[in-house]
Amino acid sequence: MKPLISPSILAADFANLQRDVEMINQSEADWIHVDIMDGVFVPNISFGFPVIQAIKKHATKPLDVHLMITEPDRYLQQFAEAGASIITVHFEACTHLHRTVQAIKDLGCKASVALNPHTSVYQLESILSDLDMVLIMSVNPGFGGQKFINATYRKLHQLTTMCSEYRPELLIEVDGGVNLQNAPELIAAGANVLVAGNSVFADANPKLAIANLKHSE
Repeated sequence: MKPLISPSILAADFANLQRDVEMINQSEADWIHVDIMDGVFVPNISFGFPVIQAIKKHATKPLDVHLMITEPDRYLQQFAEAGASIITVHFEACTHLHRTVQAIKDLGCKASVALNPHTSVYQLESILSDLDMVLIMSVNPGFGGQKFINATYRKLHQLTTMCSEYRPELLIEVDGGVNLQNAPELIAAGANVLVAGNSVFADANPKLAIANLKHSE
């Protein structure tokens, strides 16, 4: 199966957001990745609800919403109402992770949990069967354009082994420094969803960059 491609709108041209969303609509991308940062959990601030609603108005692909925020439970319903199809919360930000995951599902969204580079995949062993997706951060969250962390491959292999026992159909997403050079190895290690920001939007032909990632096995 070819990987799902989720271009990160954080790397788009904010002055031409509708244009870039429509480019994704016309491309071979599967989702639109939307990074939400609060300046507390990560040292940066990104979109609020009006921007998500504006993206949703023009998007024909599902919104893959990644919450890099503290106390995500307070806002889950608002993100669902704003148009999220997939909601990812960080393991490190959730005191009662099982309750948060169930709340996401009760809202009709797919539930995903992200792990920072220093967090072991084994932390998710007891909840893996409840998840639709796990997002492996391959950079430290908060900024685009960072260098890929090579330990990501080992974590992917570990998670894939866990999935074979607990959740064979789990989606495994990788976010950070993904490009055409490392995509084949990420897929071989078990990733089946690739988030790509700069490698798409900095390309002279973003639509072709998406297609190349889609067929990079």
